[in-house]
Amino acid sequence: MKAKTLAARAYIWLLLVVLYAPIVFIAIFSFTEAKSLGNWTGFSVNLYRNLFTGAMQNSSALISAVENTLLIALAAAAAATLLGTLAAIGIYNMKGKKRQTLTFLNNIPMINPDIITGVSLFLLFVFLSISQGYLTVILAHITFCTPYVVLNVLPKLSQMNPNVYEAALDLGATPSQALWKVLVPALRPGMISGFILSFTMSLDDFAVTFFTRGTIGLDTLSTYIYADARKGGLTPELKPLMTLLFLAVLAVLLVINIRQSKNSEKA
Repeated sequence: MKAKTLAARAYIWLLLVVLYAPIVFIAIFSFTEAKSLGNWTGFSVNLYRNLFTGAMQNSSALISAVENTLLIALAAAAAATLLGTLAAIGIYNMKGKKRQTLTFLNNIPMINPDIITGVSLFLLFVFLSISQGYLTVILAHITFCTPYVVLNVLPKLSQMNPNVYEAALDLGATPSQALWKVLVPALRPGMISGFILSFTMSLDDFAVTFFTRGTIGLDTLSTYIYADARKGGLTPELKPLMTLLFLAVLAVLLVINIRQSKNSEKA
C-alpha cells in the first residue's frame, strides 16, 4: 500500500514538474539580457525595464499586439459568458433527446481541432463577404469560447433548487427579473469560471486567429510571436511579458478560489 501511495505521489510531482518547469525556466531567464533562451549572462532587470519603457526593437508592434489580444479576449469572453449562460439555461430546461442532442453538439467544438475551426470560419466569412479584421476575430473567438461557458454553467443549474425560479414568478417577478435576481446570482460562480476560461482560451489561441484576422496587419500576441520566431529568433522582452501574464492569471485564479472556499465555508 505504501509503495502504491509513493508511486502515485511521485507521478503527481513528475506531472507538475513537466507542466510548470518550462514556465519557471522562462521566468528565471527573464532576469538576464541574453537573447537566446538558456544562455545566462548575469542577473539583470533590463528586459523588464525595456518592456515598460518601450526601449526595444519593434516596441510599438509588440504593445499593439498585447492591446489587441486583451481587447479581443475581454470582448469575446464577455459575449461568450452571456450567450453561454443563456444557452445553458435553455439546454437545462429541455428534456430527453433534445437535451442530449444539444449537449452533444455543444461538446463538438471543444473536441474539434483548432485548425478545422479556423479554416471553417475563414470560409464562412469569405462566403458571407464579411471583411476580415477585429470583427471576424472576435466572432470566431466567441464561437469557440461559448461551449466552455455552457459546460461551466450547466453543473450550477443542476445544483440549484429548480423551484426557486418558479417561486419568484409566483411572487410577482417578471421572467427577466427572476433571471437576473434569482438565476444569475446562483449561477455566478459558473459564469465567472466560464469567463476566466474563455479569456484564457482567447489569449492562447493562434490557429483560429491566424485564419480569421485577414490581411490588414492585425496581430495578437500569438501571431506576433509566430511572425517573430520566423524571423530567426524571439524578442528577448517576450520572456518577462510571458512571466507577467502567467503571474496575473495565477493571481486571479488564487483570489477567486479563496473567495469561493470562504463562501462555501459560510454556507
